[in-house]
Amino acid sequence: MSSENLVIRGLSKRFGSQVILDAIDMDIPLKSHTTVIGRSGIGKSVLLKCISGLLKADAGSISVSNSEVVPPCSYMFQQNALFDSLTVFENVALPLREKGQMGRKEILDTVSDILEKLELENALHKYPAEISGGMQKRVALARALITGPEIILFDEPTTGLDPERKFSVFDMIRRYREKFGFTVLMVSHDVPEVFEITDQVAWLDSGKIRYWGTPKQLMSSPPSELETFLNPSLETTQSSL
Repeated sequence: MSSENLVIRGLSKRFGSQVILDAIDMDIPLKSHTTVIGRSGIGKSVLLKCISGLLKADAGSISVSNSEVVPPCSYMFQQNALFDSLTVFENVALPLREKGQMGRKEILDTVSDILEKLELENALHKYPAEISGGMQKRVALARALITGPEIILFDEPTTGLDPERKFSVFDMIRRYREKFGFTVLMVSHDVPEVFEITDQVAWLDSGKIRYWGTPKQLMSSPPSELETFLNPSLETTQSSL
């Protein structure tokens, strides 16, 4: 695992009078998998969007091990965000065409290569509606990878999936992270299932990172205030007393 970290200091975001992120500090090891957990609406997706630049933070800095250079990152949306009117090839090629730095032949070769590596070479002329949900996830990942990012931000990649398909998506992320060597920063509600593939867990609550550690550490001695999140049945039991 890399000794370099993605260093986040004082990251803050509010909407009107509502504080969403309150001077967050994180040190995320590059080449690792970190998962942010927390209640719905607590600001997990806002955190990812501020890191990616999709949202502008009100304050704070993002760097790599005190360097001012931030490695390129890509964002994978909850519902894949594929364009129904574009083929698989066209969806994956879109970021390269938008940059305008490659010729047609280079784009063809680059996209064909990534589709082959993600076992999608037989689907390049199909539209999203013509392929399975699992293949759509791989197409979204191919599009995220096409610009060669060092970091991929996954926003609830298993939303709405049954347990078997959730496992398939987690396995896909694990396998391709090992294959391509990118850093994963993920938001997920799938606790404890996601602990099988993540290296670190960050618990976001009330605008702060309240816990940081390995899944094993978390499950062996969770902070008392986190126990009801990990075991929702506890809240039901306590409320009935």
